[in-house]
Amino acid sequence: MMEPDCYEQYPATTVIASNLLSVLIYGTGISILYRFGLIWVTGYVLFILLLEFRLLRGHCVDCYYYGKTCAFGKGRLSSLFFSGGRPEQFSRMTITWREILPDFLVFIIPVLAGILLLIHEFDWIILLLIIALILLGFLGNALVRGHLACRFCKQREIGCPSVQLFDKTKQ
Repeated sequence: MMEPDCYEQYPATTVIASNLLSVLIYGTGISILYRFGLIWVTGYVLFILLLEFRLLRGHCVDCYYYGKTCAFGKGRLSSLFFSGGRPEQFSRMTITWREILPDFLVFIIPVLAGILLLIHEFDWIILLLIIALILLGFLGNALVRGHLACRFCKQREIGCPSVQLFDKTKQ
């Protein structure tokens, strides 16, 4: 089967769908953590902002899509705040599970917090939020990245450290 062409600029519908997934994950996480109090929500939101800053400053500046519309719109956003980096550096990066653990914690922390709430006192809403978060975190990300983002990515063709980590056929 022939691989699809890569996008120079992703369509707005892809950017919206990709970011909608993140907003749903963040919102669901906030809904669970709110049961513990506003301080937990504040810490969670600051953690998310730190991860976004790390991505925009540390990776997007070197990406092929810097200054362009990538699947998440972050190439264009990064160029508003940071100077361009070295694109040849991006394909030489190595990403390990340890480095992406914080990204998984965005939905793992609220899931664990929700489980603690369920242990203390069962609540159907919390159970549904946990299930939604697990589905969004694993299945949602797999669908967005597999069908909307990575599949059409020019950086993937040039060299992407995530492909090295996740795509077992490329190893």
